[in-house]
Amino acid sequence: MGEQADVVVVGLGPGGEHVAGALAEAGLDVVGVEAELVGGECPYWACVPSKIMIRAGNSLAEARRAAILAGTVEVSADWGRVADRIREEATDGWNDRAAAGRLTAKGVRLVRGRGRLTGPRRVAVGETVYEARRGVVLATGSRPRIPAVDGLAATPYWTNRDVMKVEQLPASLLVLGGGPVGVEIAQVFAWFGCAVTVIEGGERLLSREEPEAGELAAAALRADGVSVLTGVRAERVEHDGAGFAVWVQGEQEPLRGQRLLVAAGRGVDLAGIGVAAVGLDPAARSVPTDARMRAGDGLWAVGDITGVGAFTHMATYQAQIAVGDILGRPGPTADYRALPRVTFTDPEIAAVGLTEQQAREQGLRVRTSLVPIDSSTRGFIHGPGNDGFVKLVADVDRGVLVGATSAGPAGGEVLYGLAVAVHAQVPVTSLQHMIYAYPTFHRAVLPALEALH
Repeated sequence: MGEQADVVVVGLGPGGEHVAGALAEAGLDVVGVEAELVGGECPYWACVPSKIMIRAGNSLAEARRAAILAGTVEVSADWGRVADRIREEATDGWNDRAAAGRLTAKGVRLVRGRGRLTGPRRVAVGETVYEARRGVVLATGSRPRIPAVDGLAATPYWTNRDVMKVEQLPASLLVLGGGPVGVEIAQVFAWFGCAVTVIEGGERLLSREEPEAGELAAAALRADGVSVLTGVRAERVEHDGAGFAVWVQGEQEPLRGQRLLVAAGRGVDLAGIGVAAVGLDPAARSVPTDARMRAGDGLWAVGDITGVGAFTHMATYQAQIAVGDILGRPGPTADYRALPRVTFTDPEIAAVGLTEQQAREQGLRVRTSLVPIDSSTRGFIHGPGNDGFVKLVADVDRGVLVGATSAGPAGGEVLYGLAVAVHAQVPVTSLQHMIYAYPTFHRAVLPALEALH
């Protein structure tokens, strides 16, 4: 059995949902294929519910600082309120009827099921094959990467999806992985009284960011009672029905916890969506695309599957470009030099563009600077909880910033101006002669500019 459409979008996470909706609104006949929930990982199991957790934890952390700033405060944590908000306000009990309704109201034909390429411009969902006159957009996202640790697969470990549905916190939690997801969840659970241990095989947390960022994250977690182990790898995992035991390199006794969270990054399943049928490598780590998000004749890809960055903002950015190309509209092509990313710990750790090491590996002559966030008067006024810094990476030959990190209270918001500077290649001399509002956290950027050497 076969049907036709102008475009078939496989996967309706943030990127695919945007593509399908925009093309339908432009008058195209669009089939949107989704095996799980319309909206994808972000609103149900990642960005939105995790930030509800973090908002709640932040309020506890700040209340506990009141003894220094304002007087005695008694704080009693209640995870039930967090779980209620996630279930009722954010996810509607993990029901996508609202998101699906928005999409179908735009004219998208929503097909429930797992889509698989069977040839150029052809997608099979169950027994039905959809033929796309203009082409197919792949937006199937990613899934948690589970490391090949002896015994792990046979245990009831958690991923981020399980964590977002927790109604009652465990007494203790082991976390495999010290990336953004691992450190965010570790800190939140610790704020609510859970005993947490983070196990990271690399030499530092947040390994894709500046070394100083990883050091700051580790110090923040330890200050909140988290045990942080770096440079150690899990070798074996067991579960006895009551809890987990994790053996790590060089230790005779295992680490023990009631629950185990695997937060070891994410990967894609290209074989599962049949990319071999259109000449792509099913064993590859991503689908290569050009600057208009084309992955082949009549084939586009957006979001995690492209391997550029597993971020909602990346998926929607690429989606806009793909929509323009499919509709034949002129417009800017993909430009990733100012890719922003934020880890929502306390302090927030935000970065854009290249790290110092990446810039040097590209052969750039660089100058760097690093100043503490309390070099701004706002940092001093803020008092407890003002840990953080601004680090800049400048290309000496062009006189522009190619990377920056803003860590501290509102680090993600401070990043905005730095992202503009990197994206627009604003001369450092122009940035040095701007007027910076006083007293703000972002004013720390000025001494960082002056300190470039």
